[in-house]
Amino acid sequence: MRALPAARQPAPCPPPGAQRSVARSQARRAGGRGEASAGASCRSAEEPRARVIVPILTNKKNHQGWPEVVSQDIVRHVHNLKSTIFTVVGQVDGKTLLPLPAGSEGIEDIDLENEKSMERIDKSLVYAMESAIIDWSHQIQEALKKESSEPLLQGSNPNPKVELEFWKNSPCVAGGSPESGPGETDDVGGQLMAQCRCDDLECIYNQLTTRKVRNMMELLERVESSYIPAFKTMLMDVEAALTEAQDVHLHLTALKRRLEDVERVEFSEVKPFLLPLLHVVCLIWVTSKHYNMPVRIVVLLQEICNLLIEQALVYLSPEDLLKGDMEESLGKVRMVLGILNMFKEAFEERREKLHMYYEAGQEVREWDVSSTMVFVRLDTFLKRLEMVEDLLATSLDLMKLEKIEFSGIKGKTLGQQVLDMYEEFQEAYKVFSERTYDCLDLTNTDFEQDAFGFQQKVEDMDRRLGTIFIQAFDDASNLDHAFKLLDMFGSLLERPVVAADAAGKYSVLISMFSRALDHARLICSRHIQAELKLGSPPVHKNVPPVAGALRWAQELRARIQVPFDHFRHIPHLCLDSAGGRRVIEKYEEMIQLFNRYQEKLYADWSQTVSEKSQYNLTQPLIRRDPETKLITVTFDPQLVSVLRELSYLSGSRLGAIPPTAAEICSSKESYRQLAANLELMVNRYNKVLKTVLEVEYPLIQEQLWDINLKLKKAEETLNWKMEGVWDHISMVMDDVHDLEQRIQKAKNNVEEIQTIVGSWASPVFVRRDCKRESLLSLEDCQDRLERRYSLVRESGQRIHLLVKENQSLLLADPASDIWKAYVDDVDEIVLDGFFTAIECSLKYLLENTDPKAGLPPLFEVQLDLVIPDLIFQPSLDPGTNDGFYDVVEGLLNDIYRISSLVPRLAEHSGFLHYQADMEDMADLADMRHELMGRVQAVMAACCDYRSAFDHYSGLYGEDRKEFFCQFLLYGHILTAAEIEAHAENGVPESPPTLQQFREQIDSSEKIYEEVNRIEPISIFQSWMKVDARPFKASLLNVIKRWSLVFKQHLMDHVMHSLSDLDEFIKTADKGLSKKVEKGDYDGLVEIMGHLLAVKERHSVTDAMFEPLKQTVELLKTYEQELPEEVYKQLEELPEKWNNIKKLAIAVKQHVAPLQANEMTVVRKSCAAFDVEQHRFRERFRKEAPFRFDTKKPYQLLDTKHIEIKQMESAMTSIYESAGLFEVIVPDYKQLKQCRKELCLLKELWAMISLVGTCLDDWQTTKWADINVENMDLECKKFAREIRNLDKEVGAWDAFTGLDSKVKNMLTALKAVAELQNPAIRERHWNQLMQVTGVRFVMDSDTALADLLKLNRHNFEDEVRGIVDKAVREMSMEKVLKELKMTWSTMEFQYEPHPRTNIPLLKSDEELIETLEDNQVQLQNLMTSKCIAFFLEEVSIWQRKLSTTDSVISLWFEVQRTWSHLESIFIGSEDIRAQLPKDSKRFEGIDVDFKELAYETQKTPNVVEATNKPGLSQQLEDIQSRLSLCEKALAEYLDMKRLAFPRFYFVSSADLLDILSNGTNPQLVQRHLSKLFDSLARMKFQLDSEQKPTKVGLGMYSREEEYVSFSEPVTAVGRWRFAAPRSGGQPRLGLPLPGWRKATRMR
Repeated sequence: MRALPAARQPAPCPPPGAQRSVARSQARRAGGRGEASAGASCRSAEEPRARVIVPILTNKKNHQGWPEVVSQDIVRHVHNLKSTIFTVVGQVDGKTLLPLPAGSEGIEDIDLENEKSMERIDKSLVYAMESAIIDWSHQIQEALKKESSEPLLQGSNPNPKVELEFWKNSPCVAGGSPESGPGETDDVGGQLMAQCRCDDLECIYNQLTTRKVRNMMELLERVESSYIPAFKTMLMDVEAALTEAQDVHLHLTALKRRLEDVERVEFSEVKPFLLPLLHVVCLIWVTSKHYNMPVRIVVLLQEICNLLIEQALVYLSPEDLLKGDMEESLGKVRMVLGILNMFKEAFEERREKLHMYYEAGQEVREWDVSSTMVFVRLDTFLKRLEMVEDLLATSLDLMKLEKIEFSGIKGKTLGQQVLDMYEEFQEAYKVFSERTYDCLDLTNTDFEQDAFGFQQKVEDMDRRLGTIFIQAFDDASNLDHAFKLLDMFGSLLERPVVAADAAGKYSVLISMFSRALDHARLICSRHIQAELKLGSPPVHKNVPPVAGALRWAQELRARIQVPFDHFRHIPHLCLDSAGGRRVIEKYEEMIQLFNRYQEKLYADWSQTVSEKSQYNLTQPLIRRDPETKLITVTFDPQLVSVLRELSYLSGSRLGAIPPTAAEICSSKESYRQLAANLELMVNRYNKVLKTVLEVEYPLIQEQLWDINLKLKKAEETLNWKMEGVWDHISMVMDDVHDLEQRIQKAKNNVEEIQTIVGSWASPVFVRRDCKRESLLSLEDCQDRLERRYSLVRESGQRIHLLVKENQSLLLADPASDIWKAYVDDVDEIVLDGFFTAIECSLKYLLENTDPKAGLPPLFEVQLDLVIPDLIFQPSLDPGTNDGFYDVVEGLLNDIYRISSLVPRLAEHSGFLHYQADMEDMADLADMRHELMGRVQAVMAACCDYRSAFDHYSGLYGEDRKEFFCQFLLYGHILTAAEIEAHAENGVPESPPTLQQFREQIDSSEKIYEEVNRIEPISIFQSWMKVDARPFKASLLNVIKRWSLVFKQHLMDHVMHSLSDLDEFIKTADKGLSKKVEKGDYDGLVEIMGHLLAVKERHSVTDAMFEPLKQTVELLKTYEQELPEEVYKQLEELPEKWNNIKKLAIAVKQHVAPLQANEMTVVRKSCAAFDVEQHRFRERFRKEAPFRFDTKKPYQLLDTKHIEIKQMESAMTSIYESAGLFEVIVPDYKQLKQCRKELCLLKELWAMISLVGTCLDDWQTTKWADINVENMDLECKKFAREIRNLDKEVGAWDAFTGLDSKVKNMLTALKAVAELQNPAIRERHWNQLMQVTGVRFVMDSDTALADLLKLNRHNFEDEVRGIVDKAVREMSMEKVLKELKMTWSTMEFQYEPHPRTNIPLLKSDEELIETLEDNQVQLQNLMTSKCIAFFLEEVSIWQRKLSTTDSVISLWFEVQRTWSHLESIFIGSEDIRAQLPKDSKRFEGIDVDFKELAYETQKTPNVVEATNKPGLSQQLEDIQSRLSLCEKALAEYLDMKRLAFPRFYFVSSADLLDILSNGTNPQLVQRHLSKLFDSLARMKFQLDSEQKPTKVGLGMYSREEEYVSFSEPVTAVGRWRFAAPRSGGQPRLGLPLPGWRKATRMR
């Protein structure tokens, strides 16, 4: 903002984004608005000064009494301070702010045209203006000298963004928005505020053109100041610099987008953006008037280089470059090098083509700058990158040392040396991974030193590597090892030092290859000699001779070719020497030798292959063994050999294959496939014959017959050269494959069943954790049993699925006997499995319960003391439920029960499962019987063991408390005789003596020692473990308690007796020591109390000391120590007691006169209180809250309680006084009765309050929230509590009212419960309100109180009737809803007619059953007395379903008749010819029925489809017409039967089939067996396509016996059966010549 005078407000700045020209014009028009402009921060810094400091220090009134010089000096200093702050604030904002001179505040008000005004101007103001111009010139020159190259010259590395920001022209200029501040400019490089040149110059220009400054200049012109020319020159310099900055900013703006592209992408993708970037730089050079200077373009290019270096550093991550993966780091470094070098090349290219950017005739200005100057930092960075690249490449080479392994004698030594070198390399390279410096920091020299040291170590390693290579090469045993060595070293051999050492070994390598060639020649000569000797070349196993010999030649050729190819790829090997040329000549000679050998071998084979290839191709395909019935493939081995040779040689390029062999070769795949498939089929067929079981054979016998018939042709006529062989064989193969797969799958299923039942053969119950020494854990038995049951159930399901699958696989009829026999066989497997499973478990139990086996115990029982009995856990007593016998019996039952978990496979056996068979098996029954006998024996032994402890029963069988009480009273337990003898007066008490205590304690200690010697564990019959520890511990505890009872009683007796006496003596001594004067009533009372107490204890205390001493001595003998205080008291208390007795006698004599006076007073008080209590009783009966309608009962109870308490206090005081002074007091019964009734009233009203609060709370319960069940339970609880009150309250009105209230609520709740029935509808509520006469709105706000107003208990029968009716109506509504839902989704199912494909209704049992059920339901609804509301709807449904039922029945009858007659009258021309009139009639029926069927299909819903108008009449009409057709057809068939009586042997359907297919013998002959006993089918001649013709060749009987005709018979015309001729031969249209012969054979 502009610096303004303190008394003025700042002028607003134009909005951000306004154009510079607009801002400049606005600034010019703001000439009178204050000082030169400044930023918003200036205003914020100026305001405190302007408002506080400056007015105070410059106010003349504050200078009163000051010298003028001091006043002026202060004003000057304040102005200097103001100007300095103003300037600094501008610098902070990145702008040059020009402070105005002192006294310029009103200069814009001076009228420069008025001479008088000019005369009044102070010359000091002119001086201040001239001084300001001088200061401004310094500031402006400093701003004009700023260049964008300053950051570079200062040593920083700015990027192009700094250049753009330097020339930036921001939209908010000086004098701009008050909201703008220094923080709104981007901070680029920390210097952007000071580098926005365009903004700064525009700010200066705006300040110099303000009105105030123009007035100052005009004033200086008037006074002819010499600074005016300097000001104008300064203004022109600013204008020129501003124009230059705007031009540069305009052109550099185009560069911003390209720079953003470079910054946005990954550095690896930056290459495509570099050329466009340089292109823009070239355009700026050509088009800008002020930026086309070398110095500026160099700065820009250096900054671009800095940007690329920054991007490269981010991409490379220098801190991880030498610490990460070397190969990845090397790739990144090489990519960066390529991109940066490409940038340099692109720069040179653009510089050479710079003239292309100029137009024709335009002066070309070249970039006459040195590339070194442009890329000074980039070249240094590239050198550092190359150093890193060399370091990484060297490291990657040396990383291979870890994988180098040597063979030979020196292999281990050389390998260790290489590993040592690798470790040295790792140690040397570790320096870089441990360093924290940036390896790409150009100012860091530590990396260069480390790299130089690493390079020296690498050179030493290279020299050692060369030596190792030479030693390893010398140690190589053959040429292959040498080449492997070269391959292992790989790129290491390209290192200069290693390459120099390895150069001398290449000649040795050539010599080794020469020797290898000589050895190959020797092998070839030996092979040829062996071939001449043996007659055929020696080849590898399983390889044809010729192909094997050729393969051998190729392998030997490869043996010399591979090394020769390696030679070509060795970079430093030269074969131009004399030795190299000789090796090449040898190699070529060997190659020619191999070629000649292969050509000769191939030519010899070609001459003989044709003869071999034709052998035995005309033989049948298969051959059958007459004994075993197994078959084999007849493919000749020589032909196989030829095909094998052809398969090997067809791909070779040795020569043409002979035509015959080529023909076979072209068909070799078909031969191979045919032979392979035949072999596969034969194997499968033979497998079936070999593996089929006796029970399986009847199931597949018919299938085998069919396959044998098909195979007979392949055994007799088909050969390898015939056409169409594959078509015949493929069908047979499919049949054999299908049969073999099904049989194998069935066998696999049976094996799986055997595996499944075998998995059951493990004991169900075993010892815990299966350890030998562990017991059988009964707790874990149930878990194990559930797991076993689950396994058996799942297994049973799986077995049934497998058997069902076998039925489908074997194509068996489940009702046939052969299938039942098969199932019985599988059933036996399952039966054996269950037997094995149960036997395994029983054997396990028998083995572990064998007394002679010497095994650890299997079962354990605990003997425990459960007072008053000794029990075993589990119980071993015979006949006890859940005892050990039942446990074992249950285990056995559980074991047997596994056989009931699988349903019986053989359902025809009559058993549901296998358990009955298991229980009938004698072996299992014997084992079970033996096991249970052992159980009974061990139970008897254990019970005998328990009986040995019966003599201890007195210890735990008697009541210890009762015993001790009797002991303390009588010294012993009373016998029945004693009790009977003293029945009237009771047994006289006889407290025990100390000797009796001693006897009891001694007896307990003796028994304790005896019990402690009992063995804790006992084993019976080696398998039953009895744990007596619980019993022993309990019994010992009982004995200890007996002993402790006596000891503790003695100890308590001693301590309590002494402590009570001690306390009594102290209290009595203190009380008797007080003096009593006449009139001191309280003192007298206290003295009398102490005297009474001493009197009462006198005799007892005198006799207690000696017995106590004896008791202490007795306790010592049992090691029962008493506290020391007891012994001390025992010594001192006798003397203290004697002193108290003497003191009491003396005091009694002293207070005797006072005692007589007080006795008289006490008697009077007793009489007066008796009168008062009767009065209180009468008042209490009247005022107490005995009525149910009492108001504020609790206040009354509180009042009466206070009154009774006061009375009781007085009564207690009288009792105490009377007792002290020995006065007889009456029993105040009236007061005690009041107290009792008050308590009962309080209890009764508490119940009334509780019930009332609860019922009132229920009154507000909303209808939806009413929980009648909970309320009813609560009311019943209240009723029980009321009944449990004292019987005395039953006569009170309050009790009667409470009881009635609860009973009424119970009755009302029953009614509410009935009304909560969901069947209640709005109509029922209206009926209820009509009956009760109470009206209310039934909605969500209805509360329980509204329902209680119905007084339901007065209309109980009527309401119950309404509710019952609602329930019945709801059930009707539910039935109708389900009915509607059912029939809305019930649709017809259709199936296409086999011949015409018209949609026929499919019989749906579910539909028929649903229809019948729903009709019955509707009939039941009609009989209900509550049908009135639903009568109309039920009637409609009755009509609909009745119609549906009749239409469906009629439809199926019509459809069945039409389907039967359609194929006869439409499909049979013979019938149509015989019955033309009826055929015509049926055609009409056919049209009508089809139309009806298609029309019905459009309406799938059953009810809608069957209730169409007129449908029933249409069906009845079709049915009547069909009846006529049926009648005509029956007459026609009777006529045919009369013509040929054998037709009586077949059904009408078969006869119709014969008559309908009279022109097709193949379809007619399936009925021959029904007409003739000895004739099953006929044999017809086959045509070229193997299809039967109408020429008959012979006939087959049912037993497959064949009789050929004497001559073929042609069945021409219609086949029909005629009556037999005189010879008895039937006629089938033509005579059967072989009939008589066949008859004779039969």
